[in-house]
Amino acid sequence: MSTNLFKEHEPKLQDALKAIQERGFFSAYPEVPSGKIYGDTAKVDGQTAFEGYLGNLFALAQSGSEGTVGDETSPYGIPMGTQYPKSIIELLVAGMSESCIAWRNASIETRVGIAMEILDRLNKRSFEMALAVMHTTGQGFMMAFQAGGPHAQDRGLEAVAYAYKAMRDCPTETTWKKQVGRDDFVTLDKTFKIVPRGIGLVIGCSTFPTWNTYPGLFSSLVTGNAVVVKPHPGAILPLAITVQICQDVLAEQGFSADVVTLVADTSGQPVTAELVENDDINIIDYTGGTSFGDWVEANAGNAVVYTEKSGVNSVIIDSVAQMRAVSGNLAFSLCLYSGQMCTTPQNIFIPKDGIETDEGHLSFDEVAGAIVKGVDWVLSDQGRANEVLGAIQNEVTAERVDNTTGMVLREGSPIEHAMFKGARTRSVKIIQLEANDKEIFEQEMFGPIVYIVATESTEKSIELASSIAMEYGAISCGLYSTNDTVIDKAFDAMTLAGVPVSCNLTGNIWVNQSAAFSDFHVSGANPSGNATLSDLSFVTGRFNVVQCRTFVPEPKKVDA
Repeated sequence: MSTNLFKEHEPKLQDALKAIQERGFFSAYPEVPSGKIYGDTAKVDGQTAFEGYLGNLFALAQSGSEGTVGDETSPYGIPMGTQYPKSIIELLVAGMSESCIAWRNASIETRVGIAMEILDRLNKRSFEMALAVMHTTGQGFMMAFQAGGPHAQDRGLEAVAYAYKAMRDCPTETTWKKQVGRDDFVTLDKTFKIVPRGIGLVIGCSTFPTWNTYPGLFSSLVTGNAVVVKPHPGAILPLAITVQICQDVLAEQGFSADVVTLVADTSGQPVTAELVENDDINIIDYTGGTSFGDWVEANAGNAVVYTEKSGVNSVIIDSVAQMRAVSGNLAFSLCLYSGQMCTTPQNIFIPKDGIETDEGHLSFDEVAGAIVKGVDWVLSDQGRANEVLGAIQNEVTAERVDNTTGMVLREGSPIEHAMFKGARTRSVKIIQLEANDKEIFEQEMFGPIVYIVATESTEKSIELASSIAMEYGAISCGLYSTNDTVIDKAFDAMTLAGVPVSCNLTGNIWVNQSAAFSDFHVSGANPSGNATLSDLSFVTGRFNVVQCRTFVPEPKKVDA
């Protein structure tokens, strides 16, 4: 049974538990797409599996389905045509409620062992997953492999570790004995039972369907809840593969496949709202735009809700050592996946009088020009540009780039893709603004749109970045300064606004990146979301601890 799975995977779990405590570098799953790691045939097998989904029905073992649904299109222009079971929500939820009984009564070790086995199998199919992520989100292959595969799996394992720790922090049984007189005692045997909330709903996003879904999925699953996985209608395939693997492992271990189900829909006939308002849904994990996220929070009834919503991310440039190193680092951050990351900078605040560097004073125009030049260089080679930019997931994002106007420092025109002639692409559009244009740059402009803003001073830059974060949310902030006093002020202001700060990044580390087991992704302390990936608070609301007490009579005294 599944306790054997726990024993098999326990060393990796112990490594993860150590990592979340120490918060140094740890990765359980290799991020390099190498045949030496994943097997000589892994790449070919992944390609074959992916092509087998195109134009076909994706079979799942769950109940409560009738007909099919699906209208995914690849941002790279290839036809997909994959169809998924169309769920009848009432029947699906009824089947899941029945499946909850055995699942919640399984031991913690059984549930953890199954989750670890699922993650292990997901990792083995990382090439297949990479292609599914690439052709639904528009990510380049390398990012799709890493973020959609090993990095997402790391986030899933991180959630498993936190959930295991939270449940094991309370003993399952104890004996309570209290002295009530010189020779009299009251004794109680106490048991403590983990009681899951019931059924969780995980609402996936279109850009990082696995990375953002796995924390909620595995947190709810390990704590004894059944889980409905609701993908974005444009990125169903990666989560369908995930659910299929979940169902396979559950069935092998004697549990109903209905413990984890997929509900697919289309943008024309959405069903997410129906699920959110269903009284049998007890936990909701949401990643996506603020508008619908706010609606979810307001209409979730008694469900516990965890959200990651939109944010307006900033970079504050006060002073630098070498401008070329800074502009090169920023340029890659701005270009990566065409700005479709929740951590991508949007607003770059620079004092209008310029900045100091180790190489002398630079004017505002020179700093802005260096950033533009850096972006130009990153995108100057077509192969590099195609891989870094990827494709635009949604036509609405492409239209946003086309329609955004102002003092344009760099156009965001399409870039031809060498491998996929039908790819939907846009370059990075850079626009110059003044500090009094706040009504423009305080809004999130999702996609490859960057505002370079001239401010009165660094103090004003900090004020703008922090106030926008407090009012509208932010998930990342970049800071460049050689002045310790400025750094301290920026750290204080931005952390108070609930925004993680990355200071003086150059080289091969970027503000966009968030590492599992070390970085807390989203603070929960501003409007960009109410939860953190991952910490104990992310898992403890998914279950309750309920005690039972049994009176133990004292043995009768025998007269001497």
